[in-house]
Amino acid sequence: MDMQYKTPAEIEKRSFAIITEELGERVFPEEIAPVVKRVIHTTADFDYADNLVFSEGAVRRAMDAIRNGAHVVTDTNMAKAGINKKILATFGGEVHCFVADPDVAEEAARRKTTRSIVSMERAAKLDVPVIFAIGNAPTALMQLEKMIREQRLTPELVIGVPVGFVNVEESKERIIACGVPHIVARGRKGGSNVAAAIVNALLYQLTRREGF
Repeated sequence: MDMQYKTPAEIEKRSFAIITEELGERVFPEEIAPVVKRVIHTTADFDYADNLVFSEGAVRRAMDAIRNGAHVVTDTNMAKAGINKKILATFGGEVHCFVADPDVAEEAARRKTTRSIVSMERAAKLDVPVIFAIGNAPTALMQLEKMIREQRLTPELVIGVPVGFVNVEESKERIIACGVPHIVARGRKGGSNVAAAIVNALLYQLTRREGF
């Protein structure tokens, strides 16, 4: 059987067309639709059409931040690897993941805490606007919420999509409740691939608007 769609661009275009078809009459705001569809494209899971929660103006604020050189902090190197760093760099941004740094591991062991917590503390010291993309560790989200409430941190956006069973749903709800700009996948679902997909959706939408 001959394959009808052969190049990556053709396959992606057809995939998004299928997603639009299967969403049927579901309509999303113009800025939100590309994020929802890219997450579905990444996961083949249409539950995200209902699970993703956006604070008012979150997408617009995040794109403005990226345009002005915001950096992205992830909680896994997998998420870091999945983000389009070339596009981010065109706006002056970088992607950081501190969780595997030896000094982070040493400090976490000394304090008897998690590397995710220490890495979020490290990220809070960056002297640039920051978007956090959390796809694995609910403890990272809980630490962000703590620092936000203590006014130690003012992120441009928190992407809260850790996956799992312990503290996952609670950590997401805390981010939603603390009033920070956010894109959160309510419930147990998420992952590093989802976190990267959301960042990329923001980047691709911004490049289209900028005419790249």
